[in-house]
Amino acid sequence: MANFWRDTVHGLRLLRKNPGFASVAILALALGIGANTAIFSVVYGAMLAPLPYRDPGKLVVVWSTSKGDHMQVSPADFLDWSRENSVFEALAALGFDRTTLSDANGAELVGIAYETPGADKMFGQPMLLGRGFLREEGEPGKDHEVDLSYEIWRDRFGSDPNILGKTIRLDREPYTVVGVYRPAPTDREENSRLTAPLSFAPANIRRDNHPLIVEGRLKPGVTLAQANAEMAAIVQRIDETYPDTSKSWGVQVVPLKNAWLDSDLRASLLLLMVAVGFVLLIACANVANLMLAQGVARQREIAVRGALGATRGQVVRQFLTESLLIAAIGSALGVALAWALVKVIVVIVPADTLPMDKPIGLQYPVLLFSLGLAVLSSAVFGSAPAWQAAHLDLNEALKEGGRSSTGARRHWLRRALVVAEFALALTLLAGGGLAIHSFWKVAHVDLGFRKDHVLTFFLPLRQGQLKTPDEMDSYFRQFLEKIEALPGVTSATVATGMPVYGPGFRLPFSIAGQATGESSSRPSVGFSMVTPGYFETLGIRIDRGRAFTEQDAAGGAHVVIVSERFVKQYLAGADPLTQIVVAGPPVPGARQPGPPVEWQIVGVNHDVRNRGIRDEGLPEMYVPFWQSPWPWAGIGVRTASDPASVNRSIAGVVRNMDPDLPMAEVMTMDQVVDETVGGERFEALLFGTFSGVALLLAALGIYGVMTFEVEQRTHEIGLRMALGAGRAQVLALILKDGMIQALAGLALGFGGAFFVGRAMQSRLYGVGAIDPLALGAVAALLLAAALLACYVPAQRATKVDPMVALREE
Repeated sequence: MANFWRDTVHGLRLLRKNPGFASVAILALALGIGANTAIFSVVYGAMLAPLPYRDPGKLVVVWSTSKGDHMQVSPADFLDWSRENSVFEALAALGFDRTTLSDANGAELVGIAYETPGADKMFGQPMLLGRGFLREEGEPGKDHEVDLSYEIWRDRFGSDPNILGKTIRLDREPYTVVGVYRPAPTDREENSRLTAPLSFAPANIRRDNHPLIVEGRLKPGVTLAQANAEMAAIVQRIDETYPDTSKSWGVQVVPLKNAWLDSDLRASLLLLMVAVGFVLLIACANVANLMLAQGVARQREIAVRGALGATRGQVVRQFLTESLLIAAIGSALGVALAWALVKVIVVIVPADTLPMDKPIGLQYPVLLFSLGLAVLSSAVFGSAPAWQAAHLDLNEALKEGGRSSTGARRHWLRRALVVAEFALALTLLAGGGLAIHSFWKVAHVDLGFRKDHVLTFFLPLRQGQLKTPDEMDSYFRQFLEKIEALPGVTSATVATGMPVYGPGFRLPFSIAGQATGESSSRPSVGFSMVTPGYFETLGIRIDRGRAFTEQDAAGGAHVVIVSERFVKQYLAGADPLTQIVVAGPPVPGARQPGPPVEWQIVGVNHDVRNRGIRDEGLPEMYVPFWQSPWPWAGIGVRTASDPASVNRSIAGVVRNMDPDLPMAEVMTMDQVVDETVGGERFEALLFGTFSGVALLLAALGIYGVMTFEVEQRTHEIGLRMALGAGRAQVLALILKDGMIQALAGLALGFGGAFFVGRAMQSRLYGVGAIDPLALGAVAALLLAAALLACYVPAQRATKVDPMVALREE
């Protein structure tokens, strides 16, 4: 212990004497450990951390399956499963929707979960106030109880301790509050929802509708394989009993853990783990290089200590102690950096992708991971200089006076580390370049509409509020008149579908005069009902024909506008303005479209991205809203200035028309598009950031090596200049030496870039696995950084005074 303390004190003294070396080494290690700890924190929280429930390993999700895909469950299947199974301690069905919560403070659209009674006990979550639902409350007519999330109880009801037994209105129906949940582990938006009993009216117990999520708890001793075997037998019996509705359906029982984890997020996190692993490797190589250089500079010190009786073991222990000190300080700073990075990542990660029931942060397993990284990194970058010190020829070192040989053989390890740094840096930069280029492509795609100065929202009218076409027509005409009369509003529209969100419906159709088959065999396209101002409000160009007018109303000739993609796919070679589309419009409350209607094509619109930014979308047809009205719709409002400035005025119009009707999903179209590209932005930002860190570390690495080599070659440089070498020749000599290492690293890095591109290919948009533009840009950037890092010590070398250099030697 005394020896360790002495080595530690001596190591701290040496770090204080060399602040440049110490600060660069600690910074490099802090960046490497901080990045790895931050990403592992997110990976652990999202994928590895146990669920915060009682005996979470027994919790499962039970899926219906069709052609190998996981599907939700029909009410009839759930009830049969509940009665016939012997492997589940409990089985619960859940459905999710939105409801209008209204009281004296106004109306608000909130999420609501419907669950069968007993679900709270299955998860083992105690209530903060009150209780869950009783068995009889799962019966139709007795299901008007509600449990509040902690967040709604706090924000909407002011943490009222007497809330139990009070009545609130959901979609204008009275519900009695019977419980309040404890605070959720996270503060994400998904937690702000209500929970009500799920009941099954006889008319809803069907097998042709699959709206439910089914979760269960296995009985003690029951394995996943046993549960799957029994459930498969039950489903087979159901298939035999109800062949018309259950044929080809299967079942699968899977663990609840990670069942809801987005596959894109999982892939992004795993790729980021690899990326930050490269950052740590570069950091370790950097610190090892610095310590190798220190070891060479301290050869005389080592020789003197050896001459005075120090054993090689003691010398090695001293170097390892110094590396451990750097690792400890770097780890402490790295954990602090990781804490900040986790906060940033949780903020920038796309909404609704991180699990809502598991907190993301620095936890004990994460801190142990950081400690392991510190020990590993100290062993990695401490072993090289320790090995060098152990094999030092003391007599040679005393005669050379601490100078190393000018031959390249003595520096092969340092140069190999620089080459490895550059290879890793190019590999990581290639991934970052691909992610950034892909994001740029997504951000500059032709949307087909103008997203500026547009406010969008939805009106969640209750079911049955508007019953007849005349009522729908009158309601929405009145609404549009009041909105368009507001100051700052230039136009407005009502539509069943919106760009990016998608068309309102997907319906089969045919072209008049062409042979048609059964409805199920006919092609289907996006089908939206829109008011005349739709194309003007959203800035959608009409390429041929005309837009709708107020004359395109009920009782008039049925007209339709189709998209360019529709024309290319179904009307190639024909004049679309002479064609008639035959399609039955959707009917409120019916599962099948109405009788076929002939719609004359009067216009062709520029293609719109109607299924997200990355997807070119469906061929689409638009019909006048007044000819096919619908009881629910979205609203688009174009404004002369900031769309948010009219939000309050529009809310006043909505409130005056119906105090119990909220505005739902109020967003500018800029925000809608921005949210859609959130995944690409997340990857581009993180990959770009860690690639930048790798670039910085690689540049520091070659700068440190070249600075050290210039110092070691002072005598050689002085001799060359004394023999007539000019400053330009000296500059070229040093630059050539450094750039050879950089180019060798780039050559190796191209192989790594290929594999990274292949791994990321499925996540890229508009770029290939090997993208010449991105790869060329990052290679040029890395070479420029290397050139700059070499130029500074090379320029210093040209200022060597030959007489001083020779006299020092």
